[in-house]
Amino acid sequence: MKLRNISLAVALSSAFAALPWSAMAANDTPAASAPAGAVYAVGEVKKIDVSQGKITLKHGPIDNLGMPGMTMVFRADPAVLGSVKVGDQVKFKADKVDGSIKVTELLKAP
Repeated sequence: MKLRNISLAVALSSAFAALPWSAMAANDTPAASAPAGAVYAVGEVKKIDVSQGKITLKHGPIDNLGMPGMTMVFRADPAVLGSVKVGDQVKFKADKVDGSIKVTELLKAP
């Protein structure tokens, strides 16, 4: 019985080490060497509220967040919002920042 428990523990620890989240620190933050997960998504600007730091985008999938295409409001720094207007086609990066989803980069699509 003891040998079986030890074998199971070794097998589980080996399997755990192979998982991608094994690079996570004890406090669930990515290790410093882990790459940022955000990749560009595409969308259309529907509304901008610079004073509130918000932008409404009708967007395609946001892969790094596991989010399907939809229309939603994002937080964004006012400096980021000044480069686009309603109706612009954009590519953007979004990620979880301080508990909310935030547009971290925003570019007009060519």
